[in-house]
Amino acid sequence: MSFDVHQLDLFVLVGSMVTLLAILAVRVSTKAGLPSLLIYLLMGVLLGDSVLGIRFDDAALAHALGFAALALILAEGGLTTTWNDVRPAFKLGLTLATLGVVVSIGIVAVGAHYLLGLPWQLAFLLGAVTSPTDAAAVFSVLRVVPLPKRLTGVLEAESGLNDAPTVVIVTLIASGAIGEHHPAVVLGIVVGELLLGIVVGLAVGFGGAWMMRRAALPSAGLYPLAVMALAFLAYGGASWLHGSAFAAIYVAALVLGNTDLPHRGATRSFAEGVAWLAQIGLFVMLGLLLSPGRIDLGTVGLALAAGLILTLVARPASVLVSTLVSRMSWRESAFVSWAGLRGAVPVVLTTIPLAEGVDGAQDLFDLVFVMVVAYTLLTGPTLPWVARVLEVARPNDPRALDLDVAPLEQIAADLIQLRIPRESRMHGVEVGELRLPRGASVSLLIRDGETRVPEPTTVLRARDVILVVVPRDLREQAERRLEVVSRKGRLAGWLR
Repeated sequence: MSFDVHQLDLFVLVGSMVTLLAILAVRVSTKAGLPSLLIYLLMGVLLGDSVLGIRFDDAALAHALGFAALALILAEGGLTTTWNDVRPAFKLGLTLATLGVVVSIGIVAVGAHYLLGLPWQLAFLLGAVTSPTDAAAVFSVLRVVPLPKRLTGVLEAESGLNDAPTVVIVTLIASGAIGEHHPAVVLGIVVGELLLGIVVGLAVGFGGAWMMRRAALPSAGLYPLAVMALAFLAYGGASWLHGSAFAAIYVAALVLGNTDLPHRGATRSFAEGVAWLAQIGLFVMLGLLLSPGRIDLGTVGLALAAGLILTLVARPASVLVSTLVSRMSWRESAFVSWAGLRGAVPVVLTTIPLAEGVDGAQDLFDLVFVMVVAYTLLTGPTLPWVARVLEVARPNDPRALDLDVAPLEQIAADLIQLRIPRESRMHGVEVGELRLPRGASVSLLIRDGETRVPEPTTVLRARDVILVVVPRDLREQAERRLEVVSRKGRLAGWLR
């Protein structure tokens, strides 16, 4: 098949229009409390063979492009994750990503075989591809739900870590290798690939950080490219050594993102932009793969039944088993169970059996597609209500503060942008009463669209935006101070 300049022009035209519409869709989906992936998937379906006539049915290409997009998304997740935020919840997140995945696979597979009549291979494939949560889907919804850092840390760690073991398991099932070996051997393969991927990721991460701190690149724009190249070096190296490439790229990016590198802010912004582009392309491509004409009532019925097994049985069971390792209250456990959004990852994973030519793989793809859309529509918009009912979303929780941080590289400081919510007890507090760490200062106040330089006696109001300059080593202390004042008011720290 040839590809000339006229086709390139058409591709650029359509691609730019789709990308702009997808960017605008982010605002719509955020206000509605829905992951933007649903809009992207719909765009792909509309562009597809059944509607506007763009034909795309290459499973092997979809598999390769899907994995490339997931790698970019995981790299961005690692680079933008603050280790201190996820560290307290990392143990539980890791348990959910490993032991929880195994429990979920087993329950869904048994239910799919005995209740839905699927053959064992397809039943286990269904359990495996639907077991991981999706970071993009989870956090596009959780942006509108103020949660304690412990809960968001659990969900963030789980969604970043569970892709790696699941890819190995799905590949073993699709290739038939899982039936050729003793379960202990299969477990050894999965654990060995994960450990090798983690080792490669750590080596590239720390080695790359050491190199980047000593490099004097001629342009600031080269640093984000170098960091992304290092992350993909970990991915390629782990894959070449037959380790888990997804574990390697996430761990390498996590190390690089939490190291004091030059132009770290620019690197994170670049990674976020690339990840958004990867998400848009991935979801639109998956929508193109679907042919609405193949979806009948039988497929919808199977998808809804499988989703009930996953949502009401498998997911709560996996959370319950995982909390035996790291305790959570029943309210937190119930919320984490309901917040296990699947997103695009399950649909991407179904391209593995499609590419392997597994019997029934096309039906599995259609089933998982319908299942993801239906249950994302169910769970996504209800998360704020569930959080309120379970009393895990508190109006005065630190997450209610809209904090954004930008680096000031020349003076090793950070600029914190804080929006004061209506319910915050920071309303009525004077700037001097914030009692920020020595060296930190409120440099600018924005009120009703007007800017001013605040005095120590300036009284803060709800909906104000303040900019705080703080030395980088004191940033966490300053954020904690702002959060506690938001909860308890001017006397926070003096009165209990």
